[in-house]
Amino acid sequence: MWWIFSLLAAVAAAVVVTLSKVGVRNVEPSVAFAVQSVLIVAVAWGVVAWQGHLPQVAQMERRTWLFLVAAGVITCLSSLLSFQALKLGPASRTSSFDKISLVFSIVLAVLFLKEKITWQVVLGAALMAAGALLIAFTRPAE
Repeated sequence: MWWIFSLLAAVAAAVVVTLSKVGVRNVEPSVAFAVQSVLIVAVAWGVVAWQGHLPQVAQMERRTWLFLVAAGVITCLSSLLSFQALKLGPASRTSSFDKISLVFSIVLAVLFLKEKITWQVVLGAALMAAGALLIAFTRPAE
């Protein structure tokens, strides 16, 4: 079942890239990100409240808070960098290059989470990285 949510997240991310590219045309990337962030915060807390999970916030351990805050800061940095890339480059190329994060995710999962990987994961990551590089650095169509 996890793969259905992952696939839906990928489709949603593709739509976000397309809409964001249009959104950054006439505004600074940081402004565009700030506008989106307000909505993200409102929707996220609305879902938590709607699902009745607000009491969990007070029950979280300090270590959990530290990891989530650090991830949030890095998420903001990642989004700001992505918006700047979208402002400067074509969506198809900047978005594909961003997908090299898969390779970094696998390396970090192995190093820090002690996940085991197979040759299929290595091959798939290499192919995805090669495809992302090919798309990102191919000359634009004339």
